[in-house]
Amino acid sequence: MEVAGQVPRRRLGAAGPEVPVFGLGSWNTWDRMEAGAAVELVRAAVDRGVNLFDVAHYNFGPHAENARTDVIFGRVTAEAGLRREDYLLCGKLWLWDYPASSLSDPLKVALERVGTDRADMVVAGDFFGELDVRRVVADVAEMVAAGLFASWGVNNWSAADLRLAIGFARAEGLVPPSFAQLKYSVARRSVPEGEPYGGLFADGLGLQASDVLEGGILAGKLNPERKIGADPGGIRERIRDSFPALKRVADGFGATPAQVAVAYTLTHPATASVLVGVSRREQFDDNLGALDLLARHGDELRAAVADLWADRDVVAPDASWGTE
Repeated sequence: MEVAGQVPRRRLGAAGPEVPVFGLGSWNTWDRMEAGAAVELVRAAVDRGVNLFDVAHYNFGPHAENARTDVIFGRVTAEAGLRREDYLLCGKLWLWDYPASSLSDPLKVALERVGTDRADMVVAGDFFGELDVRRVVADVAEMVAAGLFASWGVNNWSAADLRLAIGFARAEGLVPPSFAQLKYSVARRSVPEGEPYGGLFADGLGLQASDVLEGGILAGKLNPERKIGADPGGIRERIRDSFPALKRVADGFGATPAQVAVAYTLTHPATASVLVGVSRREQFDDNLGALDLLARHGDELRAAVADLWADRDVVAPDASWGTE
């Protein structure tokens, strides 16, 4: 039952938990905020029902940054007066060096740094090259049995690898992945809106949209100073050039470009939550305005931004984030 003034909640896949339609990411966010501002943001988010936080220890593979975002998050939640049961924690299982390195150890490091002994869900990270999918599923099952988390998803896997994981888990009586965390925006649609993933969504897979603002570019920060996500297909310049058109659409709706970008991803029938990275309270409030835009103009959004699809015929619908 939804409480007045709180954001809606959706199920993260047919077999997954109920989550708020917004989640707060941690990569390059908490470590760019003043302590008091971060506490205020987290408290305001939870008060509005946005109690899903995607937090990891970023010191692996391409993210070998020795970031302190997980430590900061633990301190912020404590100072905000939050109990562990007040929020949902989504962790990461890094696959960059797997199976040479442990799948569970980095998660345990992150949990310890946050100050808890469990996540609610985890995302098995993206990877290069071949992956022993069955081994991942079996190792994840052991972590579920150990109480480290209850449900899991994948981050930018190909549809074929994910279908293999689901099929193997079901055949062996193990917990299958219930959602996919995918790059998804008005510009990047080929994978989440393609036929291969469409079949998985029809079978009950949930979608968690990430990189919805392209590191801030779709919010108007055309030249981000911080590190942002990968650029499958090499289309970032095209996305940057499309911002004036997005701004015109937003002006026509009486909204901000960020609100249009966020609301668009919520029109996908499989989208359960949208991860946003905010480092200011004003950004959070602006993102929440996407819900009002969705209510007023949800039926018009797809047609309005149809021409902003930048990875059409560039990234294959059955691809992972790293392939074309």
